[in-house]
Amino acid sequence: MVTPVAKGRVPYGEPDFIARAEALATGFAARAAEHDRTGSFPFENFRELSEAGLLSLTVPAAHGGSGAGALYAARVIGIIGKADPSTALVLAMHYINHLVMTRSPTWPARLSRKLARESVEGLALVNALRVEPELGSPARGGLPATVARRTETGWRLTGHKIYSTGSPILKWYLVWARTDEAEPRVGQFLVPAGLPGTRIVETWDHHGLRASGSHDVIFDDVVIPLDAEIDVRKPADWRGPDATQATVHTVFVAAIYDGVARAARDWLITFLKQRVPASLGAPLASLPRGQEILGAIEARLAVNARLIDTFARDFDDGVQLSASESNVVKLTVTNNAVAAVEDALSLAGNHGLSRANALERHYRDVLCGRVHTPQDDSTRIGLGRAALGF
Repeated sequence: MVTPVAKGRVPYGEPDFIARAEALATGFAARAAEHDRTGSFPFENFRELSEAGLLSLTVPAAHGGSGAGALYAARVIGIIGKADPSTALVLAMHYINHLVMTRSPTWPARLSRKLARESVEGLALVNALRVEPELGSPARGGLPATVARRTETGWRLTGHKIYSTGSPILKWYLVWARTDEAEPRVGQFLVPAGLPGTRIVETWDHHGLRASGSHDVIFDDVVIPLDAEIDVRKPADWRGPDATQATVHTVFVAAIYDGVARAARDWLITFLKQRVPASLGAPLASLPRGQEILGAIEARLAVNARLIDTFARDFDDGVQLSASESNVVKLTVTNNAVAAVEDALSLAGNHGLSRANALERHYRDVLCGRVHTPQDDSTRIGLGRAALGF
C-alpha cells in the first residue's frame, strides 16, 4: 500500500500529486536496478501509482480524474523518470492517450468516458501500438501491414506489432491498422487486451529501458466491435500530425530522459564528494575540473527545465505550437540529457561503467532517447527543408 503523504509537505501552489509522485519515487528507484538486471516488468509500481490516484492524472476532473495538463504531467513523468524511466515511459504513453482523448473531436465520447472511468477506478492503462517489423515507425510513412477486415458483426484484426511498451499490464491497445476496403483507410482501433487470438511474445531484451515490457503483440483474426473504430481516414488525410499528440508526446519523452540525466547528476555529486584518491588526499569534489564539468551538467539541465516547463505551459494555455517546434524541444532536451550523462562518465571513469554503480544503467537508459520518435535526423531534415523553402 502507498503511504499517505503527510499534510503540510506540499509547497504553496504545488498540487498534491507532485508530492505523491515524489513519495513513490523512492521505492521505484530502490527497485529499478533489479528490474533492469532481470528485465522484469515493475507491476508493483503501477499498483502503487493506481492507489495514489496518479494513473488518472490527465483524466478530466468531470470524469473523476485530476484534470492535469501537460505541465504537471511532465513534472510527474520527470520525477518518475529519475527513479525508474521504464515505468515513466509506460506512464507517459498512458497520459498522452488520455490527453488526446480529452481534446480530440474524433474520439467517440462513449469510449473516452469508459476509459477515463476505468483509469480512475483501477489498473486500466492504454497505449498505442503502431510499430511493425516491416513498416518500422509510421512517422516515416507507409501503410501498416496490420489489417482490419469489416464483417456484419464486427472488425477482424490481424497483424504483428513490435515495441509495444507496457504490454504486460495494458488493458487497452490502440492499434494502428488499415482496412481491407478497395480504397484502404488507415487509423486506430480500440482493442481490449486478452481477447482470443491475441498473443504477447516476450521479445524485449534491450540495452536500455529494460523493464518497459516493450514486447511484440500478435493479433490473429481478433474480433472487435464495429464501434471500436476510433479515427480511420484515407492515408492522404494523415499527412499532417495531430497537434495534441505531437506536442505532448515530444515533451513527455523529453521529460523522461531529462529525469535520467538528473539521476546521473545526483550519483555523480555523491561520487565526487565521497571519492578521495590517495594521491590527492581530498575529495574529487575539490578539483576545479570536477566543478567545471558538473557546472556544465547543471547548465544543460537548467536549459532542459526551462524548455520543458515553458513548452508544456504554453500547450496548457492554448498557444498554437507547431510540430517542428515540438520536435526541436525533444531533440534539444534528449541530447542535453545524453551529453550530461556522458560528462558524468568522463569524471567517473571505470567506476561509472561498472554494473555495480547506477551510472552505468543511467547511461544505457539515456541513450534510448536518441531512437525515440521523432528521431534527430527527421527533425533536422525537416528544419533544413523548411529553411530552404522545400
